[in-house]
Amino acid sequence: MPEVLLINSFTHNPWNNLALEYHLFELLVNRADSSSAQLGAILYLWQNDQTVVIGRNQNAWVECNTAQLEADGGFLARRTTGGGAVFHDLGNLCFSILLPQASFDVNRNFNFITKALIAEGIPAEKSGRNDILVDGQKFSGNAFRLNNGVGLHHGTFLVHSEFTRLARYLTVNPTKLQAKGIASVRSRVVNLITVKPDLTISALEASIQKAFLAEFCSEGDWTVIKQTDADYKNDKAFQERCARFASWDWRYGATIKFDAQVEHRFNWGQLQLGFSICRGRVETVQIWSDALDTDFIEAMEAALPGTPFHSAELAKAVANAVPDGDSPFGGCSRQEMAAELQTLLLEQGW
Repeated sequence: MPEVLLINSFTHNPWNNLALEYHLFELLVNRADSSSAQLGAILYLWQNDQTVVIGRNQNAWVECNTAQLEADGGFLARRTTGGGAVFHDLGNLCFSILLPQASFDVNRNFNFITKALIAEGIPAEKSGRNDILVDGQKFSGNAFRLNNGVGLHHGTFLVHSEFTRLARYLTVNPTKLQAKGIASVRSRVVNLITVKPDLTISALEASIQKAFLAEFCSEGDWTVIKQTDADYKNDKAFQERCARFASWDWRYGATIKFDAQVEHRFNWGQLQLGFSICRGRVETVQIWSDALDTDFIEAMEAALPGTPFHSAELAKAVANAVPDGDSPFGGCSRQEMAAELQTLLLEQGW
């Protein structure tokens, strides 16, 4: 008898939520050829709090004010699918549909989703390849993955999201970044409560689950299994995936090579730093300066390669690399020069 899983996550940690999505994907891959009961469909509903999620091939520094997000206690996460950067909070509902490839049809998925929304009094319609609109404004972005005989369709619903924070974190400083990643296209967005003021997250969850079961389990005998994220907390493979999605190497290091520059005039000289970034770390740095203390400049240039491209880490590397002794040319001390350089790096919000 085929099984369908309805899973709700009650954690708001994006790294764990994305890890569970990946875990479920692999579970479906492994069960596809099993001689035991066939796992035929999974619907996974989840929420992240104060999170920017970037696409698989995006540059975190281009898409997000990472320093501001972290300072506010937020999360940067990277998903396994393509598409653009999105902001998640508790006014946003995330969904994941996982199906064997033979049953996976993106248009079919969009059809049952829009039916569920229309049943809630929301005149939703699909637009383009991956958006759902109401009254011409976007409230749902979607992305897809098809691999090893399994299809993943996931997306978001803006119900009562806080747009001021969305703009705050998805607006980056005008740093000179020459990135080769895929940039997001900003869209006009709308909360569903502007269309239906009494709509709640729980009501939307129930409607999506009902429409999902009607679409995929209306024929034949299905065993419906309801679970939560707590059912997987002791699974070693899941725990390892949580660690991976939380890691610097995945969130930042998965960024392809790009360049960054910053320039400033100090009392002790003009300074221009040119960084080459590979897998989230400084690969090379060149410093152009008319400062008289060339030993200080050379020490900074030697200290930064290998450092994570993060303002606080760069500032720490500068503090640890100040040459011994005072500058032979008077004026600012080397400690003062380093402090001013640290301030410049921290101001970049990398």
